[in-house]
Amino acid sequence: MQNTDPTTKSRRQFLKTAAATVATFNIVPRHVLGGPGFVAPSEKVNVALIGGGGQGHSNLKNLFQLEDVQVIAVADPAEAYDHSQSYAYYKTMGGRMPTKAMIETNYAEKTPNFRCTPYEDFRVMLEKEKSIDAVLCATPDHTHAYISVHSMRAGKHVYCEKPLTHNIWEARQVAKVAKETGVATQMGSQGHSSVGTRENIEYIQGGAIGAVQEVHVWVPATRYNFDLKGYPADKPAAPAGLNWDLWLGPRDKHSYHPAYHPFSWRDFWAFGNSALGDFGTHDMNSAVRALELWSPTLVEGYGIGFSNEEIAPYGSMVHFHFPANDKRGPVKLHWYSGGAKPAQHEALGAFTLPRRGALYIGDKGVIQHDGSGGPPRLFPDTRRVAFAKPEPRLPRSNGHHRDWIDACKGGKPASCPFDYGAQLTETVLLGVLSQRLGKAIKWDAENMKATGLPEADAIIREASRPGWEIA
Repeated sequence: MQNTDPTTKSRRQFLKTAAATVATFNIVPRHVLGGPGFVAPSEKVNVALIGGGGQGHSNLKNLFQLEDVQVIAVADPAEAYDHSQSYAYYKTMGGRMPTKAMIETNYAEKTPNFRCTPYEDFRVMLEKEKSIDAVLCATPDHTHAYISVHSMRAGKHVYCEKPLTHNIWEARQVAKVAKETGVATQMGSQGHSSVGTRENIEYIQGGAIGAVQEVHVWVPATRYNFDLKGYPADKPAAPAGLNWDLWLGPRDKHSYHPAYHPFSWRDFWAFGNSALGDFGTHDMNSAVRALELWSPTLVEGYGIGFSNEEIAPYGSMVHFHFPANDKRGPVKLHWYSGGAKPAQHEALGAFTLPRRGALYIGDKGVIQHDGSGGPPRLFPDTRRVAFAKPEPRLPRSNGHHRDWIDACKGGKPASCPFDYGAQLTETVLLGVLSQRLGKAIKWDAENMKATGLPEADAIIREASRPGWEIA
C-alpha cells in the first residue's frame, strides 16, 4: 500500500513537490519551501568563488560548462596579481578583479548585463549576498577548514579543494559540521569521478590480482623554493591591493613574501603540506576506496633532502600500515614524491613505470595505473588474457562538478563528499605528521593521538588566531 504520509517522503520527493509549487506560483521564497540551502531542481544554482587564483579559474571553466549554474560573486584578499611569474602553468591574471572580468565575459553573450560582485573578504560576501546557494573554495590549504565551516554554517553547499583541511583535527570538525548541516559537499579531487577510478576498484574487488598485499603510489612533484632553508628572512612590502592579514587567516607572525604568495606557499608547513598534501588525496584515492584503507595503525615517513620545522623536504617516502579487516589481510601502502619510484616488478616485463602512478601487488598479478584515476593495466600478460574485464557495477559519474551541483539540488551525494574526503585527508596528513616529526606514528584513531608523542599534538590540532577559530 502506498504511504501517503508527507512526513515520510524522501527529500528528493519533497524537492520535486516544492519545485512544482515554485513553478506554479513563483511568489514563495525558495528558502521557505525547502529550508536552508534548498535549490529547486528547475532553478540555477548561484555559486560564489572564494579564491581567484589558478585553481579557482580551473574550477570556473568547469562551472561555465553547466547551464544551470551562474557564478555571481568572487572573494579574494588580492585585487590582482600575475601568478604566471611564479608558475608558468597558470597564464592568466589572478585576484578578484581579473576573475570578476573572466566571469562576466563568460556570461556576456547570453546575459549582456550580467554582473559578478567582487569582495575582499568572503565573510562580508556571505553576509551581503543573500542569493548565494553554494560556494567553491580554492584558497591555500591553511584556510580551507575555516572557509568550509563558516560557509556550511551559513547554510551554503560547499565544494572545497584538496586537501580538505590543513590538520587532522580540522578534518574531523569539517566532517562533523557537514553532517550537522546536511548541505551538499564535494572535495576537489577530480580523479574521484573518473571512469578509471571505478574500473580499478572493480578490478581489485573482482579478484583481478588476488589478495593485495602492497600498494605503491608515486608523483614527481618536489619543492618550488629550491634555495630556501626556512621562512625567508627579508621582509618586502606587500603589493598594493593585497590584504596580507586576511590572506594569513588563522596564521600569524608571517610577514608578506613572494615565496608565499601567490603560489609556492605549499613548501611551508604553516600554509601547505608538501607534495604529499598536494597530491596524496588524488593518487591514494583508488587504493583507499578499493581496499577500504581506513586509519593506519603505523605510519613511517622520511623526508628526502633538506627540511626542518618551517619548510618541507624536496621529496619523501612514507609507509602506511593498515591492519587486516573482515574483507582482506594487512596492506602496506608506500608513498614516494620528488622523483623516487618503486622497484620494477617482474610481472611488468618490459613495461616502464610512468612518471606518476600507482602499482598494486597481489598474489595473482599486479595492476598499474596513471595518477589521479587512470584506467587499470593488468600484468602479467598471461593474467590479462585469463581475466575477463568485470561488468561495470559502480555508478559512473556525470562529472565532478556536475555531480556536486546535482547534489545541491537534492540529488544523491557527490563522489567525494566531506565525510569521505575528511577520512582520506586524515590518512594523508598522518604521513605529513610523520614527515614533520621525523618519527614513526603509532596512531590511536579513536583518541586522535600519536601514541607516546605529545609533541605531535600541536600539529594534529594547530593554534588559530583569535577570531579564526572553527570550534
